[in-house]
Amino acid sequence: MCCFVRNTIVTTVYEGYFRRAKTGKCWPREVEIVFHGAATIRFDEPLRKAVLLNTRGTKYTLELAKEMKKLLVFVHISTSYCHLQEKVLYEKSYPPAANPHKIIKSVELMDEALVESVAKKILENFPNSYAYTKNLSEGLVVEFTEAGLPAMILRPSIVIPVWKEPLPGWTDNINGPTGLLIGAGKGVIRTMYCNNKGYADYLPVDICVNGILLAAWNYMYNKDFERNICHLTSSQEWQISWQEIIDVGKDIVTSDVPLNGGIWYPGGSMKTSRFLHNICTILFHWIPAYFLDAIIFLSGNKPVLCRVHDRVQKGFEVFEYYANNQWEFRNEHVHYLRKILNKRERFEYKIDGEDMDIRGYFMNCVMAARIFILKEMPESLPSAKRHMRMLYWLDWLTTLMFYGFIMWFFFNNSEFFLAVLSKISSIFFSSASAGDLTHAREAASVKDL
Repeated sequence: MCCFVRNTIVTTVYEGYFRRAKTGKCWPREVEIVFHGAATIRFDEPLRKAVLLNTRGTKYTLELAKEMKKLLVFVHISTSYCHLQEKVLYEKSYPPAANPHKIIKSVELMDEALVESVAKKILENFPNSYAYTKNLSEGLVVEFTEAGLPAMILRPSIVIPVWKEPLPGWTDNINGPTGLLIGAGKGVIRTMYCNNKGYADYLPVDICVNGILLAAWNYMYNKDFERNICHLTSSQEWQISWQEIIDVGKDIVTSDVPLNGGIWYPGGSMKTSRFLHNICTILFHWIPAYFLDAIIFLSGNKPVLCRVHDRVQKGFEVFEYYANNQWEFRNEHVHYLRKILNKRERFEYKIDGEDMDIRGYFMNCVMAARIFILKEMPESLPSAKRHMRMLYWLDWLTTLMFYGFIMWFFFNNSEFFLAVLSKISSIFFSSASAGDLTHAREAASVKDL
């Protein structure tokens, strides 16, 4: 949570208690603005922990906000992906999936193992504990709002690295497309179960922050209490398909900004068939991982690739739900915010992506990830490009040898395969003939009758 007391920022809330800033003069009664965005964003977080952190934490903060006599607005930062039962989502409140107070009380009385044993039943149609607990948290905010607390709910979509400021491409995690670009750029990810024509709703973090500030300003100074729920989303204006991300990303990591230490040349494809994806996962993820880990182990080093693929697999389990479903987020309230800004304000507090260069943006993302996450400095780019060229020719040679082996194998075993094909054909035609004979006999019997 972040609180503002006239130019002073005060944090933090723990178990419902307010900790004073070092000045010793900042108490809850002096706070004017609260931005509440504290949450665990691990989608695979155990349900009990997620409820206590996300939902109970929101409840504690709301109770604290009631003591703030000068409070102008309580801004709760939620997510646009917490009411997934709706395919078209509007900037309005939705009923929570369950009573938040009862869920909090229940998990407080149970240990983690017991909660996990019933988690699947509790979550029902929710894909993970994050979406579920954010849904409950919104229910609490709506409840306190109806009781008179000046509060609003902001729903960002998938927040991705910085677009313009303070540093293009910067991020501190590998969530979203950044992790995908790193995994594919290292040659680790070769297959994905995904609707390649579908798209996700992405929002650069600087646009997200600008949207939060403008929405709070509009609520406080324009007294616009009707627009107290806003979708900070982008898909109403521009959409980037998964296939476009892969194509642009591959072009960047193979030519402009290759990564150090890639294990294979970036490639592979998206699969719309889960069966085919699972086959490719075994062939191009697990078998190479075990093979290379065995070599690493025999050379006296610690195997790493199987562990990496285990993390990739867990990430895919979360990713697949969002990659194979589509939602429409209406954001008329944010469109209104743009209209009331003057030209200078629209430039300084940008909340649209009108002039975004997709390729340039993702190039900045890869470069920033290279420096700030992978700790690969720009000085290593020439050697990374040489390594990528070597991987290209190695991949080309391996592919040629593979198809050459297939052709040689079939050529040398042609008699066997022809015999098998002949046997299958004879079985098929004999079955068809037997069926025709049966039909003829039945027809003759009917005619005799």
